[in-house]
Amino acid sequence: MERENWYALDKPEEVISPTLLVYPERIEKNIQRMIGISGGVQFLRPHVKTHKMAEIIKMQLKHGIYKFKCATIAEAELLAQSGATDILLAVQPTGANIPRLFALMETYRQAKFSAIVDSGQIIDQIAAMAKQKEQEVSLWLDINNGMNRTGIVPGDKAFELYRALVDSPQLVAAGLHVYDGHIRDPDFSLRKEKCDTAFQEVIQLKERLQKAGMPVEHMVAGGSPSFEIHAARKNVETSPGTTLLWDRGYGGLFPEMQFLPAAVLMTRVISKPRADYLCFDLGHKSVASEMPLPRVEFLNAGQYTQMGQSEEHLVVESPEADTYAPGDIAYVVPKHICPTVAKYDSVLTVKEGQITGRWKVAARDHKMLT
Repeated sequence: MERENWYALDKPEEVISPTLLVYPERIEKNIQRMIGISGGVQFLRPHVKTHKMAEIIKMQLKHGIYKFKCATIAEAELLAQSGATDILLAVQPTGANIPRLFALMETYRQAKFSAIVDSGQIIDQIAAMAKQKEQEVSLWLDINNGMNRTGIVPGDKAFELYRALVDSPQLVAAGLHVYDGHIRDPDFSLRKEKCDTAFQEVIQLKERLQKAGMPVEHMVAGGSPSFEIHAARKNVETSPGTTLLWDRGYGGLFPEMQFLPAAVLMTRVISKPRADYLCFDLGHKSVASEMPLPRVEFLNAGQYTQMGQSEEHLVVESPEADTYAPGDIAYVVPKHICPTVAKYDSVLTVKEGQITGRWKVAARDHKMLT
């Protein structure tokens, strides 16, 4: 059985703060939970953007997961280096990233790379480079079904763009890509209703394309909030990412998903500026700060009200402040883990209170390929 204070280090005095700790045994359970929800690995395409670590990729590979999704060229390269064989770049390549994508294809020939597109201009640029290099490129049409961040609305223009992929001798129409991160209602039935309604237009586009003789062999849909919903569909790949490490944001919204927090920040009290205030060394540089306060959940503390944050400092108000001294330790779960991980060049792995290793956050920068 896991000990009650599973997150606590036996010798925290030997560790600098703030430090990001990860717990491989919990990551393992989250991977098993992901596979259980998806019904196997065939329609599971986890996102690497949350963790950006080779070790976590390899943990998934051991379970037979072979399809992955990523947000940067560096993440795509890390996946290829780690042994992934099916890699989807889920950001439309533009500018210098187009030749960088081709460089990946040339360097890591054992892997199949693909990317999403929503622009005729970009499709033409990729096709032109593919022709020049005598290569074939797989592209997914990115669909906007309400997120309004990327993609094209599923209508006539989307139909014609997909036709352009099918008709190009240099391109392979891989299928449709849909991200509905705007649907995150805590109530599952409401979340499912909104997700199903938004996805209906995507299904209609797919049927229209197929009726016109254009194959739509694959669909990739959703992220962590809609993971369980899309996993219940036939022939739809799901792309959870936060599920691997989990965080306070999704944990608070979706407790029924039963994933475990597997990444914890260790921080210290560095000052007591007034009787009821504590200041921790956990500023903007150490934890994701795009969310409103509170930005972390304290695991080993009582009543904390997060009052303010600056570059190096997190100030909290607590009626228990007089029981703490500078140097005392707290453990917290970030509200948003993905950009928190990217603030660290490495993490420490923990098992039963012991530091067992150090994992590099290898794809935290935008460039790996030399």
